[in-house]
Amino acid sequence: MRNSALRLLSAVLLGLCAAATASAADEISSWGRPIVDAVPTPSPPSIEAPSFILVDIDSGTILAQRRPHEPWKPASLTKMMTAYVVFRELSAGHIDLDDEVSISEQAWRTQGSRMFVEVGSHVAVRDLLQGMIIQSGNDAAVALAEHVAGDERTFAQVMNQEAERLGMKNTHYTNATGLPDSEMRTSAFDSARLAKAIIQDHPEYYGWYSQRSFTYAGIEQHNRNRLLWRDESVDGLKTGHTRAAGYNLTSSAQRGDMRLIAVVLGTANANARAQQSHQLLNYGFRFFETHRLVSAFQPLEEALGPIEEPVRARAWKGDEQHIELGVGRDLFVTIPRRERQNLRASIHVDDRIVAPVERGEPLGTLEIRLAGEVVHSEPLVAMHGVDEGGLWRRVIDDIWLRFQ
Repeated sequence: MRNSALRLLSAVLLGLCAAATASAADEISSWGRPIVDAVPTPSPPSIEAPSFILVDIDSGTILAQRRPHEPWKPASLTKMMTAYVVFRELSAGHIDLDDEVSISEQAWRTQGSRMFVEVGSHVAVRDLLQGMIIQSGNDAAVALAEHVAGDERTFAQVMNQEAERLGMKNTHYTNATGLPDSEMRTSAFDSARLAKAIIQDHPEYYGWYSQRSFTYAGIEQHNRNRLLWRDESVDGLKTGHTRAAGYNLTSSAQRGDMRLIAVVLGTANANARAQQSHQLLNYGFRFFETHRLVSAFQPLEEALGPIEEPVRARAWKGDEQHIELGVGRDLFVTIPRRERQNLRASIHVDDRIVAPVERGEPLGTLEIRLAGEVVHSEPLVAMHGVDEGGLWRRVIDDIWLRFQ
């Protein structure tokens, strides 16, 4: 059992390293920019949570925040990462939703909120996930950790590897449940980033976060996220509470094509965390809107209309003389409502581009402005590759370059 768990852990860690591509790193570094104050908008609501954040999932624009990077006790928000690791294992085919998990005495004895599994019984991964997500069962979380990695301590190492890969710089896990530990920590910003990963990386499992109740062994328990009853646009994610942490909530809602994530940490009670989260979400949807301006590798003129600068670049010493320019991923911007028509685009292309050039290689910058201020800056990339030209082309272009 131990050897198989170690082999599994090695496979997981190798997978994490392989997944940490340059493009993923770029996306992480660009996610979480404050809204540009180009056009006056009402101030965010005054709420009492000592730490909070409101962010658009697609553009990564922060619409409201208070000490978003401050370390905080996660409590059961920890189970978001527990679930995320299990989702990745499911997607990789290492485990299956129908796997029967043997419930250990360690899982059965876990204190706090429970799904009420019995020691020695066998419970499907599917049921354990629902028991953890909906009922916040600590016993279910430990059982899943043991099934994936052999023991909870090893599983926590995988959780921290995932946190590092996702750019969660103020997060550290020591267990799968969120039960108190002096070394456990997260932040509002990191919790929002994790929520984004759950929603976008594993949409096939996200529906469980909107499920209002779950019955296991004849015991029905209700989801502690009160917003699921107050607002139909809210479809997740997770509550958390301990004496040290206070009342935490990571929530998400979608209205039309716009999805927001709100995180409040350290509120006074369960009703306060729901009310303050709802205030943040309503503020974001009321005063802002998000637009997909350009799709990945879509011609810029087709997406943005006429642009003063050329949308292609000179390719020196190549078998083609020009390269069409675009963006390597979908480009979203979040701006105050009714300002879409006032956006302006400009491009800045590198002075000397010498073949060979690979598709997706950065060659300049696209800037989106509102009222004269840059609201988004995105690398311009080659829409197609250009191979090195023949000897004659290289010689001629080398001569021309000497005079540039």
